[in-house]
Amino acid sequence: MKAVQFSRWMAQLSSLNPEQRDQLRSKLLPAARHSQDAIKAPSHCPHCQSRELRPWGSSGDLPRYRCKVCGKTSNALTGTPMARLRKRHLWQDYADALTQSLSVRKAAVHCGVSKNTAFLWRHRFLSRIADHQAQHASGIVEADETFFLESFKGQRELPRPPRRRGGSAKRRGLSAEQIPVLVVRDRSGQQADFKLEKLDAQHIGERLRPLIDADAILCTDSASVYAHFAKVEGITHRPINPSQNRRVDGAFHIQNVNAYDSRLKSWMIPFHGVATKYLTNYLGWRRLLERYKTQLNPLICLKEALGYRDMQQLTQT
Repeated sequence: MKAVQFSRWMAQLSSLNPEQRDQLRSKLLPAARHSQDAIKAPSHCPHCQSRELRPWGSSGDLPRYRCKVCGKTSNALTGTPMARLRKRHLWQDYADALTQSLSVRKAAVHCGVSKNTAFLWRHRFLSRIADHQAQHASGIVEADETFFLESFKGQRELPRPPRRRGGSAKRRGLSAEQIPVLVVRDRSGQQADFKLEKLDAQHIGERLRPLIDADAILCTDSASVYAHFAKVEGITHRPINPSQNRRVDGAFHIQNVNAYDSRLKSWMIPFHGVATKYLTNYLGWRRLLERYKTQLNPLICLKEALGYRDMQQLTQT
């Protein structure tokens, strides 16, 4: 094909509808293999964890393996949230939708799939991503809580009258309708966040104890639950009391974690309320965007969804 004809053909691609784009992808082998290229061969049996695997043919364009110990067969997706998902050639397009923070319906249009499929894929993709967060925080560690209105979005039987478009709580301030989320961040960028059942000393301690190093300096607001935790664990505590117009005490403040809370809340607005049972997945999604920033691309997103991480990211949030 001559260069002029090829340019005209490329110019017409934008006029294709989603079904035609799907057909084109299936014909272009290199493009269809992008998702498959992100899938790594398993290093151990997903059933018994043995490393005695041997090739055992293929199925669905994926090599299969048979374990010499338990005799069961598997492929690279067995035991992962992505197992048995169809239309693998569209996975990278859906990963692209995640990098753009598209809603379920917009992601469905973007990939040419139904909204039910887009919803299923969203939480399959985010399942492993939600587990990727810091395991240790050191140095100056900031901690603060933020709150999300409890939501039963998508459920047919509700314990209360439904609210439209997320709605608002019946009571002002803190109440049982507000779900607390603890956000922890140190100055090197290590970050973790947790959905709490209750904002009290017990639940705060359960989350902070294995996370914060013993020689760290904990910066929080003046809430007593943090002071109690620091006293019990013997950790240096530097409380900041914004009500006294003192937001910064030299190098000690909670500006970073508060700024993240603000970005998180703003990012959540277009979703018009997030179901509480899926809140952890959305927290992981936001951490993914924060972790890679402008370097995030569909291939990286797909690898994270499959449970793979680049070596330089293993020590980050």
